[in-house]
Amino acid sequence: MTLLAVERIKLFTTRSPWWCMVLALGLSIGFTAIIAANSTEGAMPVVASAFTHQFGLMVIMVMAALAITTEYRFGTIKATFQAVPDRISPLVAKGVVVALLSAVVGLLVGFGSWGLSWLIVSDRSQLALESANDWRHVLGVSLVFAAGSLLALGVGTLVRQTAGAVSIILVFALLVENLVTLIPKIGDDIQKWLPFTVANKFVLGEADSSGLPEGAGPPVPGELSPWGSLAYFTAIALAFFVVSLVVAKRRDA
Repeated sequence: MTLLAVERIKLFTTRSPWWCMVLALGLSIGFTAIIAANSTEGAMPVVASAFTHQFGLMVIMVMAALAITTEYRFGTIKATFQAVPDRISPLVAKGVVVALLSAVVGLLVGFGSWGLSWLIVSDRSQLALESANDWRHVLGVSLVFAAGSLLALGVGTLVRQTAGAVSIILVFALLVENLVTLIPKIGDDIQKWLPFTVANKFVLGEADSSGLPEGAGPPVPGELSPWGSLAYFTAIALAFFVVSLVVAKRRDA
């Protein structure tokens, strides 16, 4: 509990987490408001309120990466490792704190986007949370944010430089996963197994899109079921985090 309290204090005594949380909420909920305001015939399905969750996810992953790279930048990680020589415990505590914070932000993004859509659209019949899929579209954002933060924390621990870690995360998520479809014959098959595409399948997959024009909304390719997609994305995130723990224990701070 002491390590959790220490990591919480270290995280919230800097400005970057606060700005990242505000930006994640503002981008996701703000763009959802635009979608709701332009919804056809005044109707909007629940899944449409989750279309913009990826904006918030990218910001939250940047926040998670900064949580560790700034410690390497300013040398505070050395004091932490001197106080706790096993190195694993403080990094795990940091992971717990960052993941919990990310989950809370994801919860606010999910319900904030859905709630604002409810206030804007004139026909709310399709926004009712009546099925398990409807609740997954809203609550699933929180789970993806938590797993994504661990993935980013692992990358940040391995790279140890803010610019490098943030570049890897954003370039891979926003460019590589989309450009891989340009590979002849196998590009589409590869994309179905890339982590952020799979995470998108969990939040948006198997949705009732009857209130949307044909072809509207982001594509959700993938071979796995929505919950299988979450398990796959979480496994990748945990793998990066565990590898980062092993590397951090073996190399100099």
